[in-house]
Order: sequence, then C-alpha cells, then structure tokens
Amino acid sequence: MTIDIRKDHAKSLEDAQQVADELAQDLADKFSIQYHWDGDTIVFDRPGVSGEIDVDAKAVHVRAKLGFFLSYLEPAVEREINRYLDEHFV
Repeated sequence: MTIDIRKDHAKSLEDAQQVADELAQDLADKFSIQYHWDGDTIVFDRPGVSGEIDVDAKAVHVRAKLGFFLSYLEPAVEREINRYLDEHFV
C-alpha cells in the first residue's frame, strides 16, 4: 500500500519545513515512526512503514509505503496527513 499526497503552499521554505517537521513529529507520536532530515526531505520509518516528506518553496509531498501487516493503518495515516496539511498549509 502506498500513500502519495501533495499539497501546494504559499509559505516560505523555512516555515514550510517547520510545519513538515511538526507533521513528522505528530506522525511519530501517533504511529511510533522514527524520522530525520536529509537535506529538504524528512525520511521516516518503522518496521513495516517507510517514506519521506519532501519540502520545497511551492509544495510539500508526502509518500509512504506500508507493509502488508500494517496496510490496515492506511486510512488512518492518510486521514491524519490530509487533516494536518489542510490545517497548516492553507
């Protein structure tokens, strides 16, 4: 299962990165995901889940792959990402 969500924004790159970091922290707290920055990309993983959040001056792009045993989490993870992006990238 793959989650692929892109959201345009009008924030500065620094502000967008801050919001993306807060999203990663929110996901880490709710779904026990570990993450770190690699340039302008947040890389996250845990057993059965991996992905990245790319941040640039125009958009934030979230991609995640869920393994078979965690595929049941897809709706919850996708819903949480969309909610967060809608609230913080308006």
